[in-house]
Amino acid sequence: MNKDLEDLVKDFTKGDHAAFAELVRRYKKKVYSVAYRILKNHLDADDVTQEAFVRIYEKRRELRAVSYFSGFLLRIATNYSIDLVRRRQKRFISVEDETENLPSVQTEMANKIAGPDRDIENRELGDIIDRAIDTLPPRQKLAIILHDVEGYSMTEAAMALDCPEATIRSNLHIARAKLRKWLVKRLK
Repeated sequence: MNKDLEDLVKDFTKGDHAAFAELVRRYKKKVYSVAYRILKNHLDADDVTQEAFVRIYEKRRELRAVSYFSGFLLRIATNYSIDLVRRRQKRFISVEDETENLPSVQTEMANKIAGPDRDIENRELGDIIDRAIDTLPPRQKLAIILHDVEGYSMTEAAMALDCPEATIRSNLHIARAKLRKWLVKRLK
């Protein structure tokens, strides 16, 4: 199926199951990645991914323009992830599982360090960056994850968080300053 995205989304909004299957194939890794970065749990990220596609299928007729598909899908996934975090915080006090050795945020800086002998350094740098991002307030954390980590545009991030692009720019500016300060303090 080599239809371009616009045709796929148009067919999807009309109820074409094959177009929906292709959209799921194209976007499931992106949705999972965003959900995992928010939730830090593979099972919850799988649940969010599945639920996001169920919900967008149910709301396919509400899709105003073809160009909004990825932002609409991200908004659904982000909101559901935030709901899970809130429910988790209300039910119990979270204790991080230190035994779980999961992949960390990959940054450009870490990716530029080549060679197997640098793998441990890359993992440590990723863990430090993960911890720094986790210290941010929710909106700033989500802006950083969506824009800087996942590479979504300001427009897509704004649509996912249901706010103006100026709010994303502001959150990114503040978050980056806080991260810089946190990293400088820890890496001295």
